[in-house]
Amino acid sequence: MYSSSEAATVRDKELKKGISVASIKRNFSTVRSVINLSISEHGINCVNPFSRTFMPETEKGKRHPIPLETIKSIRDECLKENDEMRWIILMLAETGMRLGEVVGLLKKDVILEERIPYIDLHPHPWRSLKTLGSARQIPLIGNLPKLIETMLQYRSDSAYLFPRYNKTDVSNANSASAALNKWLKPMLPEKCVVHSFRHSFRDRLRAVECPSDIIDAIGGWKTFGVGQGYGSGYGLDVKYKWMNMIALN
Repeated sequence: MYSSSEAATVRDKELKKGISVASIKRNFSTVRSVINLSISEHGINCVNPFSRTFMPETEKGKRHPIPLETIKSIRDECLKENDEMRWIILMLAETGMRLGEVVGLLKKDVILEERIPYIDLHPHPWRSLKTLGSARQIPLIGNLPKLIETMLQYRSDSAYLFPRYNKTDVSNANSASAALNKWLKPMLPEKCVVHSFRHSFRDRLRAVECPSDIIDAIGGWKTFGVGQGYGSGYGLDVKYKWMNMIALN
């Protein structure tokens, strides 16, 4: 059984990698659940060493979106580099997906042969989704279909769209987050991070007066209200109509 000091060592190593306290807390929550289940199933008389690990205080405040002109400038820099890290950023900017959702994609999750190309986002053993509503179909706008064609040819022997962050049985979104934030930092306004692309995406849809329930359907945000649980939701045509209004090119 692990000790509380070993749990603290894991925390410290994660912090040194540049992983946010919020991400570390989420990881520890998963580990705690697994250990609690083992303790219960096997009748072990012990205290979960991950149950009371101290976490440093984090600055609380509103997450800041990235200005549109900055997103366009970053887009141009990404196209110059043209590699896995930059492809991830381009997908974040044009789909509003969460970083973990993008990193865990398989090549076959991307459907390019249909009239409206799209991403078929669903859970995988190596990458779960945040909520049940997070499973969704996301239209591909702008130059994304052509960009993904390039991705699909990259390392054609791998089933993953981004094999760099899928070398074990769990997608390494934390590693991607640390690397992307380091590269983006000189180009981003203060308090903006890689997750800010998702906030900006929502603001861009608001700017074209996209209805909030359609925004929620596109981004996989939780929609409140009893009526939202009825029907089959919005199709690709409706989502594409609004997303196409905010395409970067």
